[in-house]
Amino acid sequence: MSPKSRLYTLVKAWKNKPFQEVRDACGAPWLGMSSQALEEHQSWSKRQAISHEPIFNCKGTKLTGSLFRPLLTASDMQLLRLFMEGLDAISYWYRSGRFIPGILPMPTHAIASSGYIDALSDLILNSRLPVGLIALGIPSLPEPDIADAYKEGLLRMRRLGVLLHFMNFTGTVEQLHWINEMQIEGIHIDMGQLRDEVLSNDVIRELKRSPFSPTQIYASNINLVKDLENASVMQVDHGYGGLMLSPLSRHQILQINDSRIAKAIFSLHPHPQPNQNGDQ
Repeated sequence: MSPKSRLYTLVKAWKNKPFQEVRDACGAPWLGMSSQALEEHQSWSKRQAISHEPIFNCKGTKLTGSLFRPLLTASDMQLLRLFMEGLDAISYWYRSGRFIPGILPMPTHAIASSGYIDALSDLILNSRLPVGLIALGIPSLPEPDIADAYKEGLLRMRRLGVLLHFMNFTGTVEQLHWINEMQIEGIHIDMGQLRDEVLSNDVIRELKRSPFSPTQIYASNINLVKDLENASVMQVDHGYGGLMLSPLSRHQILQINDSRIAKAIFSLHPHPQPNQNGDQ
């Protein structure tokens, strides 16, 4: 049996008994589903790992999504298992009555691999989540030798209703061209790298040049008041980082809109004063 067909069998078996059946069907240690890994996963789930970074609107008054951080540093052996963890969290929020989109980053080589894309496609289809709740985090532009396979992988994700987010936008011409060509739904700008040199407003206008553009701007790594000020100047749509709120467990994410928690979180951030009619 080829590695690709074995991978397909593994993911297909996840439909009814996700983690136990994946382990039984696989038997391939490179996927990270050995008995020891399974036990570690179960223990991790019980502890409610602090893995989900909350994302808010530009005013910091509404939860608009979550970034699943473990996938940013995952090894190849962990990718599918952690992707399932991310889907499981989004499903947990959805079943609890909350429509919270989740961003699941994947490395460039995985997106360019038909085997990984086959696996991700089956996992997404089996999750039965509605369109708009799953976003694929894209770390960088592909190298020329894998550009075609990379683009095909993204198009396959797009056909499943998965949103595409470019995670490390720096404003290069190549990035702008590629984002416009692929109609990327979200771009993420690291505010920590822009404390001394803010991106030109012309670049932001370029991203928003069409009123029909689907692109939303995310300010990441907001840790200082200066970062928050820069994000305001750039008129970003969303923001996240330690100054706004540190990563949480999936259950804590679910509770953010509780009035007591929200009051504690946002009391540190300035809000515009109401006008004479009492409107914000």
